[in-house]
Amino acid sequence: MGHKVLILGEKESFIIKILVKKLGDSGIESVFSTYDEGKIKELWDEISVITFCEEDGKDLPGEVKAFVENNLGNRRIIPLQKPIDYEAYIASINSDDSQDSAGDKKKILIVDDDPNYMSLVREWMVNDYKVSMVTSGARAIKWLGSNKADLVLLDYEMPVTSGLEVLETLRADDEMKELPVIFLSGNDSQESIRSVEHLNHQGYFLKTMPKDEFLNKIKVFFMEEAE
Repeated sequence: MGHKVLILGEKESFIIKILVKKLGDSGIESVFSTYDEGKIKELWDEISVITFCEEDGKDLPGEVKAFVENNLGNRRIIPLQKPIDYEAYIASINSDDSQDSAGDKKKILIVDDDPNYMSLVREWMVNDYKVSMVTSGARAIKWLGSNKADLVLLDYEMPVTSGLEVLETLRADDEMKELPVIFLSGNDSQESIRSVEHLNHQGYFLKTMPKDEFLNKIKVFFMEEAE
């Protein structure tokens, strides 16, 4: 079964028209939609690849982003990056891998004092990402001092050095102040969520989040980072 690409954008721009033609010339079916949730839902079962063609870098509308995160399944997100290399883009569509290559896997560090939960999350992600784990905030800071990560999944509640304290330390370091961090927590209180708002984090995931929703949110995060 061939791929069918859903291209999303505010309008059918000149770049999108070129993309549709080049996909057609390569034997790949595609369809364009604005950020119309109803139309996207109608097309959803037919498509295997989603391309977000966001030229001005704005976030997706909230209801569309939520739908994609919760229903991504086996569909792949392949962003259209500038400068556009159409041959590389089409090659990535024809690839069976969700990442460009094994060597290019995104690096994720999980920081959690619960080894059972940490191991579970690692098993969810290990096929698509290069995953490392540490069991305390102090070890996370030490690990990040000599290793690179594309994303840190940080337990909010840990003994000795809490997730909040870890992030404060990272944000005070010039080399790590922009490092993407998503909190993991079993606490959904508004007080806990508000306590980290000033620290420029990239999300707050509840540990009760189902596997598919968790993985979809990680995929969408990296898609938006690539824009």
